[in-house]
Amino acid sequence: MAAAAVDSAMEVVQALAEEAAPETAGLSCLVNLPGEVLEYILCSGSLSAADISRVSSTCRRLRELCQSSGKVWKEQFRVRWPSLMKHYSPTDYVNWLEEYKVRQKAGLEARKIVASFSKRFFSEHVPCNGFSDIENLEGPEIFFEDELVCILNMEGRKALTWKYYAKKILYYLRQQKILNNLKAFLQHSDDYESYLEGAVYIDQYCNPLSEISLKDIHVQIDSIVELVCKTLRGINSRHPSLAFKAGESSMIMEIELQSQVLDAMNYVLYDQLKFKGNRMDYYNALNLYMHQVLIRRTGIPISMSLLYMTIARKLGVPLEPVNFPSHFLLRWCQGAEGATLDIFDYIYIDAFGKGRQLTVKECEYLIGQHVTAALYGVVNVKKVLQRMVGNLLSLGKREGIDQSYQLLRDSLDLYLAMYPDQVQLLLLQARLYFHLGIWPEKSFCLVLKVLDILQHIQTLDPGQHGAVGYLVQHTLEHIERKKEDVGVEVKLRSHEKHRDVCYSIGLIMKHKRYGYNCVIYGWDPTCMMGHEWIRNMNVHSLPHGHHQPFYNVLVEDGSCRYAAQENLEYNVEPQEISHPDVGRYFSEFTGTHYIPNAELELRYPEDLGSVYEAVQNIYSAEKEHVQ
Repeated sequence: MAAAAVDSAMEVVQALAEEAAPETAGLSCLVNLPGEVLEYILCSGSLSAADISRVSSTCRRLRELCQSSGKVWKEQFRVRWPSLMKHYSPTDYVNWLEEYKVRQKAGLEARKIVASFSKRFFSEHVPCNGFSDIENLEGPEIFFEDELVCILNMEGRKALTWKYYAKKILYYLRQQKILNNLKAFLQHSDDYESYLEGAVYIDQYCNPLSEISLKDIHVQIDSIVELVCKTLRGINSRHPSLAFKAGESSMIMEIELQSQVLDAMNYVLYDQLKFKGNRMDYYNALNLYMHQVLIRRTGIPISMSLLYMTIARKLGVPLEPVNFPSHFLLRWCQGAEGATLDIFDYIYIDAFGKGRQLTVKECEYLIGQHVTAALYGVVNVKKVLQRMVGNLLSLGKREGIDQSYQLLRDSLDLYLAMYPDQVQLLLLQARLYFHLGIWPEKSFCLVLKVLDILQHIQTLDPGQHGAVGYLVQHTLEHIERKKEDVGVEVKLRSHEKHRDVCYSIGLIMKHKRYGYNCVIYGWDPTCMMGHEWIRNMNVHSLPHGHHQPFYNVLVEDGSCRYAAQENLEYNVEPQEISHPDVGRYFSEFTGTHYIPNAELELRYPEDLGSVYEAVQNIYSAEKEHVQ
């Protein structure tokens, strides 16, 4: 046995059986091994779940070792789905065999749904109950999400369409859960711990595919607190903040002791860790996401203030948020406890400006205007979150017309979760959904959602009748046009009217004038845009004008464009196009071109052969050029 070379648990079993005496051949020698050895073999990772099931059916001893709540099935579960183990407590009783079965079933259901999405959502006729089958799934949602993450993490350049829809489904599921948590959170009474929690909900909602948790944020902040304590120890080794235990919320009342904390904080944050206000890239949404503020060590006044206030309160300094116009501030009370205070009894702290301490007059100099005393008052959690979301809303409105308006959609969802009867925002949401709904590649169910929003607006404010009536009319007209649409338009390259089309879907091209790289996902024999677009884009100045093929292309900058044939050329050094919609149209990147998925190939059935031919011609020409 010592000379036997064994590479797996199954080989161990086989070797034991082969070396057994005839009277102890088979499993009898195996079951006579010590339990720890048997368990080690069964948990080695070489046996599949099917192997364990077969082994456990051979005899009572192995069946006992493979009991459903034991180590063997726990190890099977851990090896197969390691990311799920964080959801289980070591002290909990878990039927691991049953968990394995439920997770496996959830995985099969997830893959079945993802596989169906391309066919259902590629066309313009999208069922209005798009995610209802997901919402009605049985079993733990974390299992379904875990399978979606597994799909997203599939290696290689294949399964692009699966990854595209898995991402959309996961985005939706997590956002729904976060939004429900936020609504429940807003019902709680205010406390200073909840300012950070609310900001993290906003962060999570706008970044649902990132692993962001309040616990992790606190861990990072606690590491900063430890550095502050180290510095504070050098200032005052007997400072009471140094005796605070994690999770304590005691407040220090002596102004001098509070000042020592703030001095230590300013040194650690701004000198040692180099946190700073982001003046160079102020209008960047990343400045509002707390996990990014900690990673990039920069932000805008409101996010920097929340971080500063959280650290100060962990160390016993009761700073308060001030919703100051144009520049969010914190206030630090200098008056006696219980006394009647006014705005001059506070020092105002500019966390964006390296913790600078300001008087009332200096605050007015900061923004260049005089403000009323009411604007120096403390604000509650909801008002702080309203301002954060309002900033995101402003940034969302800046997105270009070719974008998905995701930030605008997310910020509208968040704002209306806090203030559901804001008529102007409801109108903006209705117009946004209408705009997205009329695009052929966007979900048709958004158009119908417009009607629900408009009906709600009409109930809240009958004075909006004109705007509501206009949107209702055009929405209904759009629905009627969709009803008249018939089937899928198939474009055959062999057809006479398509004889001038030179390029095929899936080819990676370069724009001759603007230099951007792109991939073709559709084409027309001539320009199909309206007269206004043709005039605005100066198409008539092109040598062939609008009487030439035009191509729908996905551009590396994330935009979708409509380019004239004479402006495109083959990219002889093709690279993957980093565009969020690549998976909507293509199933694989081969290294030279993209392969259309089944839905796109149905619309351009003769293009796939043309792609192969075109790629071969490109490389043949390139080879001759080199020779």
